[in-house]
Amino acid sequence: MNPEFSLKPPEPWISILDMFHNGILILDREGIITVYNKAARRIFGEDRQTRPGRHIREVRPEVWPEFQRIIETGQPQIGKKLSVAGATIIANRSPVVIDGRVHGVISVFQDISEYETIIDELQSFQRLNRELEAIIESSYDGLYITDGKANTIRVNPAYERMTGLRREDLLGRNMHELVKEHVYDHSVTLEVLKKHAPVTLMQAVTGGKQVIVTGTPIYDDTGEIVRVVTNVRNITELNALKAELEDSRRIASRMAQSLLEQDCVDHAMQQMVIKSQSMTKIVRMAIKVAGTQAPVLLQGESGVGKSMLARVIHQISDRKERVFMKINCGTIPHTLMESELFGYEKGAFTGAMPGGKAGLIESAHLGTVFLDEIAELRPDLQVKLLEVIEEKTFTRVGGTRPVVVDVRIIAATNRDLHEMIREGKFREDLYYRLNVVPIEIPPLRQRREDIMPLAMKAMQAVNRRDGTAKRLEPRVVDRLKAYDYPGNVRELINIIERMMIMSEGERLCAEDLPQETLASCPLPTLTEGATLKASLQAHEARLIRNALQGTPSLAAAALALDIHPTTLWRKMVRHGLSGITAKQQHLLQ
Repeated sequence: MNPEFSLKPPEPWISILDMFHNGILILDREGIITVYNKAARRIFGEDRQTRPGRHIREVRPEVWPEFQRIIETGQPQIGKKLSVAGATIIANRSPVVIDGRVHGVISVFQDISEYETIIDELQSFQRLNRELEAIIESSYDGLYITDGKANTIRVNPAYERMTGLRREDLLGRNMHELVKEHVYDHSVTLEVLKKHAPVTLMQAVTGGKQVIVTGTPIYDDTGEIVRVVTNVRNITELNALKAELEDSRRIASRMAQSLLEQDCVDHAMQQMVIKSQSMTKIVRMAIKVAGTQAPVLLQGESGVGKSMLARVIHQISDRKERVFMKINCGTIPHTLMESELFGYEKGAFTGAMPGGKAGLIESAHLGTVFLDEIAELRPDLQVKLLEVIEEKTFTRVGGTRPVVVDVRIIAATNRDLHEMIREGKFREDLYYRLNVVPIEIPPLRQRREDIMPLAMKAMQAVNRRDGTAKRLEPRVVDRLKAYDYPGNVRELINIIERMMIMSEGERLCAEDLPQETLASCPLPTLTEGATLKASLQAHEARLIRNALQGTPSLAAAALALDIHPTTLWRKMVRHGLSGITAKQQHLLQ
């Protein structure tokens, strides 16, 4: 070895080497440390006592054999990975060769522990990314991902399957463009970017698909939205199932409603004794309106059963447990009508009760008020009634504060309200407010099927009251069915009660009938030379002829006579009645 040659650099170079980030170790051929910079001490966690001049065995005994090998062979070690003092080091060791002879070793090394941590994290991230990729691709729910500018960056296969759209037609496209091109009717992504919050909505996709979408924003460290992740579920099939379920529910509801209405009809028909189709139709209409809170206006001749129908409406309504207040407007003096209906305050007029008095309408709070003969109500009180219907308030006589009342109004009249409106006697606005569902009850002469059931019920009531067992003769039944009853049901009941009171025996015969019934429909009499059979047939022919003349059709005539249309046709042929066309004959069937 050249005695002038030394591997120990001059002092300025030592200072320069201390500035290097990488550790630098230089040994001479004997293994004596000539250079050991600050980075080397930092990497190995050693103090300044590790100084040049010491043998490497004293400092790092585990590395000396490898240095010896380099000195002996002259072969460098490049990228040597070592674990020293808990650190991972990459070292490049090269022999110092001068004049073909190895004079020592220079080792340049770096602590790569942090880099390994970063590499591990990167590998974990790559593994997580692959897993996330697999999750997105295999998700049953559709996933649609955009950046913070609403540009499409990711679409999974489930989304393609649900919507029928292809990802190659969507990737890179902006949601504004896709909405403008009617690929979507609107975009949850744009709503999220607008509101800066998660949004869920229904979305229609081209091709008739319907999906429910939930967009969720993802923020960066500065609070800016960098991604919008949209979860998508196809509800087209769900909507179909929902529609089927709703149809089933509607059918079940209609069936339940029909059963309920039928029960109500049966109840009403038992109370009112109904057999005719026309009255059955009226009752069904009343049952439908009973299920609402709408006012009801019953119209028809006096005695047709308006009061009874009003009570039935109340009994099958949700107010049935409350008061049913019947008020006959025709029986209250005009001077007392306002105070009777609406009550009065203390000192309202001379003779008023000291504490005031609630009116009939107020007394029916939460119940039903039946105003019979509504046409007799004064115009000024019609205004107050309108206020009750529309505002549910009114003011007592002499009062200043409004009284709140909740009542169902049912009104009835046998007057022509249209004519009264033209004459200025009835308010048009009140009429239309009452007449939401018009119910016109036909007179008894137009529903003769009801005559005998009503008569029998009246007889049963009188028999129970008087302890008798009277019954009708067949000839009396025919007369009762033929009479027109100007007083309707009320007159029929009066006739039955009069006959039962005046009759001597247990059977009600023709002699017990009131004179008015005899005048309207005389019994057939035997003419000279005529047999009983011939007289009855002549009378039958007259009855059929009268029925045909007084009804609009053959079917109506059969209904009025309470016989089957085919029977009527046979009797018409037997009696030789003319003027029956083929079209009319068809109406009988």
